Amino acid sequence: MEFTLNGKKGYAKIESFDDKTTEDLSQSYFRVLELLGEDPTREGLEKTPLRVAKAMQFLTQGYNMNPEEIIRSAMFKEDYQQMVVVKDIELYSMCEHHILPFFGKAHVAYIPRHHITGLSKIARVVEAFARRLQVQERLTTQIKNCIQDTLNPLGVAVVIEAQHMCMQMRGVQKQHSVTTTSDFTGAFMKNIATREEFFNIIGTKLH
Repeated sequence: MEFTLNGKKGYAKIESFDDKTTEDLSQSYFRVLELLGEDPTREGLEKTPLRVAKAMQFLTQGYNMNPEEIIRSAMFKEDYQQMVVVKDIELYSMCEHHILPFFGKAHVAYIPRHHITGLSKIARVVEAFARRLQVQERLTTQIKNCIQDTLNPLGVAVVIEAQHMCMQMRGVQKQHSVTTTSDFTGAFMKNIATREEFFNIIGTKLH
C-alpha cells in the first residue's frame, strides 16, 4: 500500500495472519523452546513463539495462492511464437525434510502458441510454489506444469539453481554446493537447438 510521509512516497508492509493459526503455532513453538532446554518466558524469548508463528505463515503463504489464477489474471492473445525468457528470479523456499531454507534463482522460458502472460506473473508463479514446504525437484516440475497447463504454449523450460541450508548447516556441511534442476516440455524437449538457445540466454555457466 502506497503512502506519503513528510512529502515522500513509500510503501507500507502489509501482512495478514489467521489469529487461530497464530495462537496454535505460538503455543507449539513455546513448547519447542521448553523441549530444547530454554526458558520461553525470559526477556529475549518472550515474544519468539509469536514471531516464529507469523514467520512460518509468511514463509508458507504459497498454500493460499492459486498459481493458475495468477497467470489467467493477465492472459492476452498474441501472434508471437518466439522464446520468452524470465531469468534470475529470486526464490526462497523451505525444505520439507528439515524445515530449513533453500534459496537461489529460477530461469523460466516458454514459447507462446496463442497466448502470452504478464512477465511479472511468471515470477509470481515461482513465488506461489516456492512459498511452501518443498523439494527442489518438485518445485521445478510444478512451475513447468502450471505454465504448460494454463497457457498451453509450444513449450516450457524451467531451470532452478539453489543452495540448501540442510547441506550447509548440518549433515554433510558442504558450504559451496549448488543444486541445479531442470524440466522441459514441447519444443524445449524435442528440439536440441531450442534448448541450447535457452541455455545460452540464461548463461552457459550454470552452477
